[in-house]
Amino acid sequence: MSDSVINVRVSQLVGPLCVSMRDGERLYEKIFPHLEKCVPINLSFEHVEVIISAFLNSAIGQLYGKLPYDRVDHLISCSGLESDDQDLLERVIENAKLYYERPEDFDRAWNEELGDEDETE
Repeated sequence: MSDSVINVRVSQLVGPLCVSMRDGERLYEKIFPHLEKCVPINLSFEHVEVIISAFLNSAIGQLYGKLPYDRVDHLISCSGLESDDQDLLERVIENAKLYYERPEDFDRAWNEELGDEDETE
């Protein structure tokens, strides 16, 4: 594992509004190759005005489906988050871990909720 941390300024990559899944995907695509190589990443959220869960799910949540949980937890740090945004990030991570432990169960329940029961059979 590398000792040097890569600093990513989120606002420089996607701007001050972290609200779209597309922008979340851009952040994911920037950091994923480094995490695969076990390179630590610090995500700086300074100058970010708004963050929503869709962005965080796309940027960070999906990492838990691609890499071991402990690697993601160990290699990513975040700075410059307001306390409510930190709480949102923690919920996104918790939900991603729950989902990726049993994605079929969650997908089946979602389809049943929507009335698409035939798609799971």
